[in-house]
Amino acid sequence: MKITDVRIVYSRKPIVLAEPWRPAFWEPDVEPWKSTRFDFFEILTDEDIKGIGPSLYFSSLSPTYLKFIKKALIGSDPFYVAKFWETYMSGRTDVPGSLGGVDTALWDIVGKALGVPVCRLFGVYRQKIPAYVATAQLHSPDEHAKEAVYYRDNGVQAIKLRLHRPNHEDDLRVVEAVKDAVGDDMMIMVDANQNNLAPNYNYWSRKTAMWMARKLDALDVFFLEDPLPLGDTAGLKQLADAVDMAISGGEHARDIYHFRDLLFSGAFDTVQPDVILGNPGLGMTGMRRVAEIAQSVGRLIIPHVYTGGVCGLALAATLQVLASVKNCSYVEYPLEPPSLTVENQHGLLKEPILIEKDGYVRVPQLPGIGVEINEEYINEYL
Repeated sequence: MKITDVRIVYSRKPIVLAEPWRPAFWEPDVEPWKSTRFDFFEILTDEDIKGIGPSLYFSSLSPTYLKFIKKALIGSDPFYVAKFWETYMSGRTDVPGSLGGVDTALWDIVGKALGVPVCRLFGVYRQKIPAYVATAQLHSPDEHAKEAVYYRDNGVQAIKLRLHRPNHEDDLRVVEAVKDAVGDDMMIMVDANQNNLAPNYNYWSRKTAMWMARKLDALDVFFLEDPLPLGDTAGLKQLADAVDMAISGGEHARDIYHFRDLLFSGAFDTVQPDVILGNPGLGMTGMRRVAEIAQSVGRLIIPHVYTGGVCGLALAATLQVLASVKNCSYVEYPLEPPSLTVENQHGLLKEPILIEKDGYVRVPQLPGIGVEINEEYINEYL
């Protein structure tokens, strides 16, 4: 089998949201999202097997990006996915952008050619994983409490709240309100987003981060994500050493070696790699290797999952990896209706990936990364 072409399929028409969405991680500078979009790789072969994988926004990519990938892949055997990863994604050379979606599409081809989901090639550990609903906007304590109760009553076992308000004590009041509303019935995660760019936000000092960490630890919060910039390894380690609650992060890490250094330094108790973020990024191959490094030092991996129109595809790839590792306690599930819904985030898929009534998501079982593309939906936005 040989690769004959590589292309990126992307929506040319906006996928309009029912209500504008203001993600906390860019507050107060955010421009509300009024629509979302999809962008994904198709790798074609001479045996009519097509691999798919999520992509970052096509409009954000370098003009040389797709040309670079085609030169690297066309004429090669897609089964040599490990060679592709070591050559272009190990961090030894500069590349025009993330290759995580390319690695994913290669694994999709391999699984389809062999007639099995990729998790069976990695070696299966389990077939379902607890999910936490990842919310992203800033609301009042009462609104967040009602939202958490709604999810709890519908079987969701865990929820993530965002902290990015001008006064960090107001952030704490939100977590306290949610804890009062759901008690021990739900696990609460917290994302401070202190590594995101928001020029007019008053970023936390180490002292503020420590104060918040101790307050959240007393509320039995499961993890505190990105309480300091990713580069402040010493500050992150101080937090990790000071509280029982997990200190987490890593969605912005560049490559596998960046994760290695974060884990070996003791900066994080839990790492959160993403299939397509970073440069050169991780893909499925790298995410699994990060999980193995984390396991070797007794740490957890709870991956970040990309939000928006390609969410379902990114989640499918992530679940194939998580099915093969032990040290993952949850998977992220972005959801915030009426703005971000299953329909506009999983529309790419013939069958959406859902949180079931027991709070788990099942690993998709079709050959490759486990899912089929909904061509009718795609054509609607081309």
